[in-house]
Amino acid sequence: MKKIYRRILVFILTAIFITVIVLSMIFLTPAPPAAEMDYARQCLSEAGKNNAVTYSSKLFNEAHTSYDSAMANWKRQNERFIFFRDYTRVLEFANLTAEKAIQATQSSKTNTSALKTRAEQKLDKLNRLVTEIDKLFNAYPLESETRNRISRGKMILEEAQINFARGQYLQANTMISEAESLLTSSFETASENLKNYFKSFDQWKSWADKTIRESKRTGGYSIIIDKFSRKLYVYQKGIKKMEFNAELGKNWVGDKRIKGDHATPEGMYKITKKFDSRKTKYYKALLLDYPNDEDLARFRSEISKGTLPGSAKIGGLIEIHGNGGRGIDWTEGCIALTDKEMDVIFRLISPGTPVTIVGSMIDLSRILNR
Repeated sequence: MKKIYRRILVFILTAIFITVIVLSMIFLTPAPPAAEMDYARQCLSEAGKNNAVTYSSKLFNEAHTSYDSAMANWKRQNERFIFFRDYTRVLEFANLTAEKAIQATQSSKTNTSALKTRAEQKLDKLNRLVTEIDKLFNAYPLESETRNRISRGKMILEEAQINFARGQYLQANTMISEAESLLTSSFETASENLKNYFKSFDQWKSWADKTIRESKRTGGYSIIIDKFSRKLYVYQKGIKKMEFNAELGKNWVGDKRIKGDHATPEGMYKITKKFDSRKTKYYKALLLDYPNDEDLARFRSEISKGTLPGSAKIGGLIEIHGNGGRGIDWTEGCIALTDKEMDVIFRLISPGTPVTIVGSMIDLSRILNR
């Protein structure tokens, strides 16, 4: 009987010992910071959703590095004997991950908002600049390099607007800066060219005023061609009666200097001949007395100064003619109207009618203000 009791006692003591051992393993074994790691993952995910990898890359990368370090430490501890595991560093890295990820989220939101605002302001400014460039220089014969830079700037601006609409504000701002550089420098170059051209405005105004006064004095017709506005005006008795859209030489800025330069001359001329459809390939035509005495004197002066080669020719056969309405400047120096418009002025105008061609009848400041 004693042996039975002894065995029972041994069994009970053994069970108690095993229970103590198990409980010790449960309570004394270090627990991994699973909850903290899960929270760190959530914070990282939230930062990713807010594009922190783009708009707060430094903090996001620091958070990711901390998370990787936490996982690496966790793996190393799990490889150790259960009683020797220490998850202190894992917990530190998990907390640091959450902290950096939260900062990255907040920083990304702030940076995104700032980039969006900056992009909106720049896009508005550049679109207004493009509108101004188009109004002033769309039909202005700029140098090919300047024209190409404007085209390139417009293309990049369109791409920036697409990126902005997609919420890609960093890429949009990068493209905006490139477009701004191209468009701003091109506008400055073109504006300087335009200002130099308009230095002759006082002369143009004098010619136009004299032509209108003469029309008023004689009661007859006169024509004024405004190259910058692409207009042909018909006056009678000093009053503007009609206006038509005019198409000019491809290189109309400035005065005509030599044959073949595709420039429309500037000065005070007269109609010398009328050609109906049988005598011109341009439907109907009114021939001007270009070159006049002033043109010849200027041409000879340039030859003598060496600013033109001795072999240069001054050219001629400048007309107001039909076949216009193309919407571009295409002539070799003449002024083109539509055939219907030519019918109108062909009936009214006779040889001897004054024709004055000016760069503009409106000064540059008024053009820019408009």
